Amino acid sequence: MGGKAALTSAVVYKDPKAALKFLEEAFGFELTLLIEDEQGNLAHSQMTWGDGMVMVGNEWTAEHRSPASIGGLMTQTVHIQLPDGAETVDAHCERARKAGAKILVEPETQFYGDRTYRCKDPEGHIWTVSQTVQVMHPDEWDTAGMGLKTTVFKE
Repeated sequence: MGGKAALTSAVVYKDPKAALKFLEEAFGFELTLLIEDEQGNLAHSQMTWGDGMVMVGNEWTAEHRSPASIGGLMTQTVHIQLPDGAETVDAHCERARKAGAKILVEPETQFYGDRTYRCKDPEGHIWTVSQTVQVMHPDEWDTAGMGLKTTVFKE
């Protein structure tokens, strides 16, 4: 296994093995590590996408629950940034839909130049997928009709 991602999300599921299959089919994630207990239950897993990684696991304490177990609540969403030359956001959205994702926001080009869609996976985690379709500098964002003030602290 190569170097570790600088920032990794850990996502908890009631049925993590089904989640592994969904994430592969819907988003193109690749399973790189699977640890199972003696009964074949998932103990830990890691999936990669590009140079990013997500850990997929079981509900394991009262504080580590799938949105499906807590009325759809969550404290984070996960973002996937498609690189130039990858499938389009629209094609990615259709693949996710066919794999069982509930599309919350259809693909739409944003004021900052990315085309984005948002979906929920079968257990209710929200995923956002974007791809830059027009390179824009933050100075240009204010002229896009949004009435926002942008401050860039580090480029």
